[in-house]
Amino acid sequence: MARLVLLRHGESTANRDNIYTGWSDVPLTATGIIEAQQAGDRLVPLQLDLTAVHTSLLQRAIMTADIVMDQLKISAVPLHKTWRLNERHYGALRGQNKDATRQEYGAAQVVLWRRSYTTVPPQLQQPDYDRRYTRFGYRFEPLAESLEMALNRVVPYWLDHIGPALLDGHDQLVVAHGSTIRALIKYLEGISDAGINGVEVANGEPIVYELDNKLRIQQKTIIHKH
Repeated sequence: MARLVLLRHGESTANRDNIYTGWSDVPLTATGIIEAQQAGDRLVPLQLDLTAVHTSLLQRAIMTADIVMDQLKISAVPLHKTWRLNERHYGALRGQNKDATRQEYGAAQVVLWRRSYTTVPPQLQQPDYDRRYTRFGYRFEPLAESLEMALNRVVPYWLDHIGPALLDGHDQLVVAHGSTIRALIKYLEGISDAGINGVEVANGEPIVYELDNKLRIQQKTIIHKH
């Protein structure tokens, strides 16, 4: 039986300031660093046999992964970074304050943008051409994404990398973002399109799944903050 741990990064400056972030690259706050350290500390008693850690190309997740690995004393374990675990792209909402968008567009519309499975936020006029992604080709970067679109890019990485390692009996840690972890939860638990709207993932609270040899969930534990 293998264990899968899903962890949303610690508090970022965007979380603190209540703004949409998506693929924008923002650091952890001092609180976020502490949350990452405490998440690692709470995982120590599980005595995980991790053979790999998976994270995004965004520093808030990478920093969290580095801190957790240090707390677990597993710095020699491979850390795989992929754009497929990036946060959902919030398009033209990126950088805007969430409360301000509620006042401008109405609370119901903001709930759809943030929690709906299929609703796409307002799109950018053109992609950003970030050097991390331009090597994949023109217009690789999304203009905006729904949760469904994020799930569609996360699942291939699961099928190619995380799932096979778990099937071989190796514990895996995924350090990512609110939306991509919600996408994985939806996929793993078979949650309906409507049901995923109510699923929240807190910063720095590990979600531990015990899986059988067919990757069926035997137990789920959320290790809450003290």
